Parts: sequence; structure tokens; C-alpha cells
Amino acid sequence: MQRTLSTSLSKNIGLFDELFRGDNTIIKRPFQSGGAHPLRCCIFYCDGMVNNGIINENILRPVTLWQQQQPQEGGLLLLLERRVLQINELKHKRDVNDMVRDMLYGDTLLLCDGSDEALVLNTKGFTMRSIAEPESEQVLRGPREGFTEGILMNLSMIRRKLRTADLKFEYLQCGEQSKTTVCLCYIEGVTDQKVLAQVRQRMEQVQIDGVLDSNYVQELIRDRPWTPFKTVGSTERPDVVAAKLLEGRAAILVDGSPVALTVPHLFIEQFQSSEDYYVGWYFAAISRVIRVVGFLFSISVVPVYIALITFHQEMLPTPLLFSISAAREGVPFPTALEALGLLLAFEILRESGERTPAGFGQTLSIVGGLVLGQAAVEARFISAPMVIVVAFSGITGLMLPRVKGAVIWWRLALILLSAWMGLLGFLMGMVWMMLHLCTLESFGVPVMRGASILTGRYKEDAYCRPPWKKMKRFGRFLAGGEGYGE
Repeated sequence: MQRTLSTSLSKNIGLFDELFRGDNTIIKRPFQSGGAHPLRCCIFYCDGMVNNGIINENILRPVTLWQQQQPQEGGLLLLLERRVLQINELKHKRDVNDMVRDMLYGDTLLLCDGSDEALVLNTKGFTMRSIAEPESEQVLRGPREGFTEGILMNLSMIRRKLRTADLKFEYLQCGEQSKTTVCLCYIEGVTDQKVLAQVRQRMEQVQIDGVLDSNYVQELIRDRPWTPFKTVGSTERPDVVAAKLLEGRAAILVDGSPVALTVPHLFIEQFQSSEDYYVGWYFAAISRVIRVVGFLFSISVVPVYIALITFHQEMLPTPLLFSISAAREGVPFPTALEALGLLLAFEILRESGERTPAGFGQTLSIVGGLVLGQAAVEARFISAPMVIVVAFSGITGLMLPRVKGAVIWWRLALILLSAWMGLLGFLMGMVWMMLHLCTLESFGVPVMRGASILTGRYKEDAYCRPPWKKMKRFGRFLAGGEGYGE
């Protein structure tokens, strides 16, 4: 419901008093100018969200010292704007709902007697966390700055890296009650317009009471919500966002969240690291290949071990088979159940290590894993080879925190299929996973683009990071030139 002001200052003050009845953080300050014909005014602001120095020195002081000698029947706000107020940013508003939303975000409302408009003055002054390197994306070389919870500061960090007029910021709003500010960032002429159209359409369809973090938006706009693989990228580093924008992607920043979203998101991006571009290409290429191999190992080592022990013992070397049989002697559980129990224990230790204080959590995970593993082996609850296999699978999975959920779910599915049909079930599961990935799209772009080994069209910056001079056509910073929609 749209509400407007009247020309009576007392009625307007009563309207805002009624709106914020019972809220002691809303401060009301009536005052007037000097001179023979003083102008009666009143400001409203939210305590703790404003800079009191700006209000005192740039609003109250100039107006109270202003000597109005002749009555003004019209254009009061324009007169204050041009000759009295010392504010760098202000807006004229008629809609009360817009005024309330701006005031609750740190602006100050100035009401004048005889005017049915209000001035919304920029007096934001709430405190925010200082810029620091994100703990989840630390690098040995490269920038040491990360996003904070303030969207304006985050946008300034992106603007500082991309000083071009083609960089565009579009403000949107999400949340029926929270009215959270969301910003769509892209480079005009680089980002595909079809992708931008899809982003705007999905953002307009978001129906939720409050948006407190970027993950709210991510879940509501992503493709195929039930897939364990990510179709929307996320990062806390402004240099990563700047690089994605140069590649032709769009970024979504949510006020109050240090995590930015990037779309479209390709599957190969989950194996890329920002540090790959800050070190030598030969070392970065090796590191990226290790990550890809680690992903394959993390989902396949345990299922293959179960399939070989349960169905295909003849494929193992005789000494190895005798060693595993001797280690499993006395273990009461089948191999599949043994693996599931160990994986559950591993995830419990990992989760407890993440939720406890840093130093104590790391010690707890190491000591807990050693004590529990050794005690379980000695008690014949599990076999030593299974501990080795599960530990190797878990450690390789820790290399790729971005695909943690996908690794857990697909490893579980492959374990069940391998325990049911052996290597045939494992191969069926891998084929199923590849088919599923091939059908996924991210804002109209296949997520497997650039992941093909046989074709060279989009693979310059895929499994290996080549030297910069080799990225001639479809490498980093050039992906947007051909358009994602092709």
C-alpha cells in the first residue's frame, strides 16, 4: 500500500510516530531555522545506523543558522538543497514506504512544514568488519583482501580492479520483509545478454520473506535444485569476481554477505584456484591435474575396493589378496557396511573439527582419528586395509571443498552399486554421473563446456593452465568474446 505525505508537518510527524511506535531506536528531532520567518523542520533517523557528526554539522547546524527573512510558499526543499544543506547525496521522495526503507539503512529523513515531499539524506555510518583475507580461500601469492558484509565496500573493491565505464552495477531487491539490496554486476559488451536476461527473470521470481545471505539467492535461482553439483559459483575474493567478469560471467552480490555468486558456473571451475594465476604455469598445471585426479580418487577408491573384495578377488595379486584376507579375519561386518561406518566416522570427525575452535579442533580431529582407528582395528571391528582406503578417499576429498557435497553423495551411490553388482555397478554409476553432468546447464550454458579432452575449442584454461601467451582465443579473459549462449 502506497502512502504519501501531506503539507502539514505535524500530520507527517504523527504518521511516522505511528509507524515506529514502540521502536526506541528511531530518533525524532524537531528544529527550525532562524530569521523573521523561521522554517519548521523535523528529521528522523535510526540510531546506530548513521554518522551523528554529519547530522549535526551538515544538517542541523546549517538549517538552524539559516536566516530566512521572507516566507517561502513553494520550492522549500529545492531551496534547502541548493543553498543550505551540505550533503553530497540526497533524494526527493514522496512514497512513505521508500522513505522508511532508506531510513532503516542509515539515511536521514528531513520533513519541512508546507512540503508534501521529504529529503532522504545520505548519512550512513554503521560499522562494518574490516577487509581481511578469507580463511577458506587463502593463497600464498596474490591479493590478501576479501569481501565484507557491506555491499558498497564490496562494489568499490571490484571497481578498483576494473576501472572501465563498461562495468555496470544494477541494484535489485529481495525479501518481502528484509528488503535486502542485491547487486547484479557485469561488463557490458562482454557478458551474454541472454544470461543477463535469465538472471533478471529469476531474481524477479524470488519469493521469500527475508534474504540474510547469498545462499538464499543461490538456492532460489540455481538450475536443477536437486543436483549435488553446483550450477552457481561462489567466492569471497574480489580478484576472482573481477576475473569472472572479464571472462564474460555475471556476479551477484548480496548486502550483508561476504560471498559473491558468479554465473554461469562451469564444472571445470571447481578444480580451478585463484592461485593458479599467481604462480608459474607449470606448477599451476600440475596442481590442477592433481585436483582432478583427487576428485576421481575420492569417489572411486572405496567403491572399487568393495567391488574387488566382494566380487572380483581373482583380479587382485595373490600376496595382496592373502594380506587383505588375513587383516579381515575376525571382522564381523561385510565390506560395504564396514566402509559406510568408517566414512560416517570420518565425516563426524571432520564436522566436529570444523565446529570447534581452530587449534583445539585440529588436535581433536587428528587425535580422534588415530585413537578411534587404532582401537577399532585392534578390537576387530574393522580391518586395517579399509582404514587406509577410507582415509585416502577422505583426504583426497578434502582437496576440493567446493565439491564436498557432490563427493559425499556420489561416493555413497557408487558404494551401494558396487556392493550390489561389483565393477559393473561401479561403471554404471560412473556413466550415470557423466550423463547427469552432460544434461546440466547453468543459465543456459552446459556446465561441461570446456571439460572435453578430445576437442580443443574451449579447453585452453581447463585441465591445465597454459602460459598466458597461449591463451589466444578461448582462454581466460576471452571466454565472453564468443558468447556463452552459442
